[in-house]
Amino acid sequence: MGGTARRRLLVTACALTVLAGPAAGSAYAAPGDREPVRGGSELSLEDVQKEVARLHARAESATDAYNGAEERAEKQLKAVKKLTKKIKVVGERRAKYKKTAGALARAQYRSGGMPDEARLMLRKNPESFMRDAVVMRKGQRAALGVITTLARTKSQLDEYAEEASSKWRKLEADRKLKKASKKKVEQDLERAEELESRLAKDELEKLRQLEDEAAWARQSQWLKSGVLDEISGKASKAGKRAIAYATNQIGKDYEWGAEGPRTFDCSGLTLRAWQAAGEEIPRTSQEQWKQLPRVPIRKMRPGDLIIYKRDASHVAMYVGGGEMVHAPRTGRQITIEGAGSLVIKGVVRPDK
Repeated sequence: MGGTARRRLLVTACALTVLAGPAAGSAYAAPGDREPVRGGSELSLEDVQKEVARLHARAESATDAYNGAEERAEKQLKAVKKLTKKIKVVGERRAKYKKTAGALARAQYRSGGMPDEARLMLRKNPESFMRDAVVMRKGQRAALGVITTLARTKSQLDEYAEEASSKWRKLEADRKLKKASKKKVEQDLERAEELESRLAKDELEKLRQLEDEAAWARQSQWLKSGVLDEISGKASKAGKRAIAYATNQIGKDYEWGAEGPRTFDCSGLTLRAWQAAGEEIPRTSQEQWKQLPRVPIRKMRPGDLIIYKRDASHVAMYVGGGEMVHAPRTGRQITIEGAGSLVIKGVVRPDK
C-alpha cells in the first residue's frame, strides 16, 4: 500500500475512533453496540465494510418492522371506520325503537295504568271483546318486538364499541412501533452514511469492490455446490409477468418503505411485481416467508421469491440461470445479481 493511501486510512481510522467516544485509544463502536468492531485505534477498510454492511442489515430489519406496522395500522384504521359506521346505524335504529317504546309507555299511562286484560273483560258485547282481543294480541306482540329489538341493539352497540376500542388500541400500538422503527432506520442509515462520508473517493471504490468480492465469493460457493444443476423449473405465465415488471425497474433507486413506481425497497418491488401479475401477496418479506407456500431450492422456478437472512428481512425474485433481481439497500439501485450472493433462508411461491 502506498504512503498516501496509508495516510488516508490512518486519518479515516482516527476520525472514526473519535466518533466512538472521548476516551483515547478506545475501540470504535456504533451507538448502542454491545461489542466493538475491532480493538485498537486503527480500522481497516474491511472493518468499515463489515460495519456498514451490519448497519444496513439492521436498517433493513427495522424497515420490515416499519412496513409491517404500517400495513397493520392501515387495516386497523379501516376496521375502526367500518365499526364506526355500524355503531352509527345501530344507534339510529335503537333511538327509533326507544321512541316507539316511549310512545307505548305514554299510551299505558293515559289508560290509567289498567292492564289490557282487565279492559278487555269490561267490554259490553262479544263482538267488541273479540275485536279488541285481536288488537290487544297484535299490540302485545309489537311491544314485545320493540323490547327485544332494544335489547338486541344495546348488545350490538356494546359489542361494536368493545371491538372498536380493541382495534384502536392495536392501531395506536402499531403507530408507536412504526415511529420507533422509522427512528431506528434513520439512525442506522445516518451512521452508515457518516462512515462512508469519511472515506476518500478511492477508498469508497475499494469499499464497493470489497462488497462485490464478498457477494461473488458467496455466489461461487453456492454454484460449486451443484445446486444449479438441479434447478430446471420453468416460469409460469404469471411468473413471467412478474419478472417482466421487476426487471423493468432495474436502475431505479432503493428507498426504504417505498412501493414504487419511482423507488422501491426489496419487498415493495416483489409486492408490485406480483400485483402486476395478478397476485396479491403480503407487503413485507417476513410475512411473505410466513404466509406463502414454500418450495425446496432445487424445485425453484423463475418468478419465485428467494428469502434471505436469518430474520427473513430481505427478498429477491429468481429470474433463472442462477440469478435474481432485487432492490439491494439504500444507496444502491435495483439490479440483477447471483441468487447465492446472499445467504438464502428459503424460497416461496406466490402463484400456487
